[in-house]
Amino acid sequence: MPVRPLSRLSRSDLADLNAFRAVERLKSFTKAAVELGITTSALSHAIRNLETRLGVRLLNRTSRTVAATEAGASLAMRLNVGFREIGEALDEINRLRDRPVGRLRLNILSDSARLIMARHLPKFLNQFPDVEVEISVDDRMVDIVSEGFDAGIRFGGTVPEDLVAINLGEELKWVAVASPHYLYRRPIPITPEDLRSHACIQLRTGQGTIYKWEFRKGEEERVIDVPGKVCVSETELAIELALASAGIAYCLEDRVATYLKSGSLRVILPEWSPVEPAMQLYYPGHRRIPQGLPELINLLREEIEAETVLKNSPV
Repeated sequence: MPVRPLSRLSRSDLADLNAFRAVERLKSFTKAAVELGITTSALSHAIRNLETRLGVRLLNRTSRTVAATEAGASLAMRLNVGFREIGEALDEINRLRDRPVGRLRLNILSDSARLIMARHLPKFLNQFPDVEVEISVDDRMVDIVSEGFDAGIRFGGTVPEDLVAINLGEELKWVAVASPHYLYRRPIPITPEDLRSHACIQLRTGQGTIYKWEFRKGEEERVIDVPGKVCVSETELAIELALASAGIAYCLEDRVATYLKSGSLRVILPEWSPVEPAMQLYYPGHRRIPQGLPELINLLREEIEAETVLKNSPV
């Protein structure tokens, strides 16, 4: 098949070049396909067609790795500059509109998905109908820049210092909780060390380690490597198991506020419940802020502040 130079770019050429950029940046066909919203086979086919049209191999592929060739790395570097210019030009046009338009890609914790996005994103979507939002719920600490996200939400104190971070709400209280039925069958813990003789629902963090429960009373601190017959990787399941009297769970107080109010769960060692920094929305400050992100930040801060005032007001 003769090589066709891409001196006149078609819409298909631009799409294939953008697809190549995604694969080269993420070093993965699977991740790039998810980001682009296409199948892995379709993406692989697009890259093969691009290489055929150019007459040069752009990517070296093995069963486990994907890496750019010398020609591919050079092309990716030039394309990144060109596509960034295109994006900024479109942003300038969009800024002339009365309201933001575009697509936001967010990477957030499961706790922030339940406590922040599920509560407040619907209002944002109603106010800004021309903004699309894609959310990846992931408890791993990912590099939002290299993986193509516009912003993320993580616990305060865990955000890299070179990123812009904005507090969302107040400090967070962590609690150990259990059902009345579980506590009826077991002696109630008096000290954090007493948890070592209980059935605790262990939690594996996004970094792959089993979380050690932290407690604080005044100047005293305890870090307990709790035992347990079950270990989960998400808070929601831990809470459901606690409700089913399978053991003691450790989570944010806000995640179980409804169950505490109804009496379905009770806080254990309340005087030892630690308070940690608020969640933070963060984004890279070295590049242009995408359309819709300032509006999302303002709405979340306003809604969370109003929610906090209501929660703290006397009944």
